[in-house]
Amino acid sequence: MKVLVIGSGGREHAMCWALSHSPLLSKLYIAPGNGGMHDLGECVEIAVHDHQTVIAFCRLMSIDLIVIGPEAPLVAGLADDLEAAGFLVVGPSAAAAQLEGSKAFTKQLCDHYNLPTARYKRFNTSKHAIDYVKTQAMPLVIKADGLAAGKGVIIAQTQKEAINAIQDILDTKVFGDAGNSLVIEEFLEGEEISFFALCDGKTALPFGSAQDHKRVGDGDTGPNTGGMGTYSPAPVMNDALHEKIMQHIISPALKGMEQDGHIFKGFLFAGLMINDNEPKLIEFNVRMGDPETQVILSRLKTDFLQLLLATAEGSLDKQTIEFHPHAAVCVVMAAKGYPGTYQKGSVINNLEAATTLPHVQIFHAGTSLKNGNMIATGGRVLGVTATGASVLDAQQQAYKAVDLIQWPEGFCRKDIAWRAINRLRS
Repeated sequence: MKVLVIGSGGREHAMCWALSHSPLLSKLYIAPGNGGMHDLGECVEIAVHDHQTVIAFCRLMSIDLIVIGPEAPLVAGLADDLEAAGFLVVGPSAAAAQLEGSKAFTKQLCDHYNLPTARYKRFNTSKHAIDYVKTQAMPLVIKADGLAAGKGVIIAQTQKEAINAIQDILDTKVFGDAGNSLVIEEFLEGEEISFFALCDGKTALPFGSAQDHKRVGDGDTGPNTGGMGTYSPAPVMNDALHEKIMQHIISPALKGMEQDGHIFKGFLFAGLMINDNEPKLIEFNVRMGDPETQVILSRLKTDFLQLLLATAEGSLDKQTIEFHPHAAVCVVMAAKGYPGTYQKGSVINNLEAATTLPHVQIFHAGTSLKNGNMIATGGRVLGVTATGASVLDAQQQAYKAVDLIQWPEGFCRKDIAWRAINRLRS
């Protein structure tokens, strides 16, 4: 099969790596890819926002399956246009992608189909939002309604912080059109996990769990990021919790979307808060996470391409998904200054030595290959991923690889998976 993967991050690198192991794969194209993907397939420069250009490329190359990695092309309707042109696609329609594209859309789905989630209110004006905040206990969660590249969520500890966030979003427009409206939620206590399901419109198969570290500093300190590391499986997960998530969140969401005329096909990513073994939905994403994909796919035993083909064809009811019993840990290496201002263009050395360590795979998130040098081009740059018999084994192996990488302009957290290791030791 000829496959096109759209995207350039660590998520897409991990997907391409998993696809490369499939005997079904004959040719892999990646648009646009990054510096670490060249040995897995052919990286091509395509204007992904120009849907007709993507369609023309797929026709020219006789592409059999297209996998859309990031959320923005999905919300923009790329899957719709490709399917209308006759191609098999992994990724939801623009209507279904509202699950991530609009916080209010998801909350309304939760109301309609009784999915457990935080109490909320939606506002279009700062005055009404501020008046509401003054009647509520703190902390509160303030969310820009639309896509804000993972940065549109503020946990306000005080009333002043909440008011500032509201004014920033609705009046100053710090998140652009994503902040034309906002949602204010109650703050949920508990332990946060990421839960994934692969969906073909009618069938949802569980696709693993993970926990990530969003704050930039050790001990979960400092500002939020897109993710500084993750581990899988989530130790808090058990059979009873798994059943509750599928029965009360994933399945009713999939059925509700179908009943509303928004059939969901692709990856459904549920961000959940767990308290006393009871799950509540924080938010849905309509694609795999980054860096969660790196650890999930490092544990996947089933042929990834076979699963994606069944997703696009609507035959997941005939599939089963198996994972290796081992644990996986991903340590993100980022450019110094991230998530604030950081420099691009530094050279990363000794990657080859790091990848020769047993059970280690390095996924690139923000790199380019220039004149034989690996260049850092983003904030989060590498996802150093390792597997092991336990989460402690995987963590130790990941940090051995980190120590071999020569990149003075980069940094990482030194405590990824600390919660899981503490649980293991206790």
